[in-house]
Amino acid sequence: TQVIVADGEDQKSWQTLNQIHDALLRARCERKTTIIALGGGVVGDLAGFAAATFLRGVPFIQVPTTLLAQVDSSVGGKTAINHPLGKNMIGAFYQPRLVVADTATLDTLPDRELSAGLAEVVKYGLIMDPPFLAWLEKNIPRLLARDPAALQYAIVESCKNKASLVEEDEHENGRRALLNLGHTFGHAIEAGMGFGSWLHGEAVAAGMVLAARLSARMGLLSIIDVERVTALLKRAGLPVEAPALGASRYLELMGHDKKVEGGRIRLILLKTLGQAFVTSDYPDTALRDILSEINAHV
Repeated sequence: TQVIVADGEDQKSWQTLNQIHDALLRARCERKTTIIALGGGVVGDLAGFAAATFLRGVPFIQVPTTLLAQVDSSVGGKTAINHPLGKNMIGAFYQPRLVVADTATLDTLPDRELSAGLAEVVKYGLIMDPPFLAWLEKNIPRLLARDPAALQYAIVESCKNKASLVEEDEHENGRRALLNLGHTFGHAIEAGMGFGSWLHGEAVAAGMVLAARLSARMGLLSIIDVERVTALLKRAGLPVEAPALGASRYLELMGHDKKVEGGRIRLILLKTLGQAFVTSDYPDTALRDILSEINAHV
């Protein structure tokens, strides 16, 4: 049986999930039925959550067709749908049996979607892989030109980095949270602007710049480091300025993030370029200042 899901982050909803469940039930699918997710991150998250919940769990296979899905969302076993108050708030950890990433599918990917995927690629360099970060700074033009060898290298290195963290911490009780660099800010942007207005990778890119600015405000990064991050993301065709939602609105949306612990927002910040850490120990005034100053960098 086949379920066609419309494009867009707003499709990650109970309504679309129920359409998948309805189709599975009408087709009298069984526990050995395998669900195959053919598409981008939205399709993968939906299909994975459907597989995790249908008959308490059936096998599923990821066939990601966007760069973002190939380097990030298809690997690691996170599945979810969105809630109006926050992104990916309802879901499950459920590993695919297989992930098939065919780089030929990227040939027809819109430029904006390609750039959105590059945000997650850059993330790996920033959080744990300085040599990869340096490679990206030299090879962004090749990636934007869809050079097959460059894309393959970037995808393999990204998956290696993610796999190492997932193997160590599958359910995100520790170091796996480093993969969320820029995501707490980014999810607030996606929710605040309305799901689908900003692509996930675009919001993460702007969020990583905010994380770098806060890290610099805390004396961890230099201004030159922040400029290096900003310049790389800009060269990748990504937005580096977050929308001016207002500090209070950002803090309200970030307060719904899954990484909130004891009522306090945990953030992923940078000790250096290539080394990230998770912390709740940051000056509240510095965070509010960074959010209030968003327009000042335009």
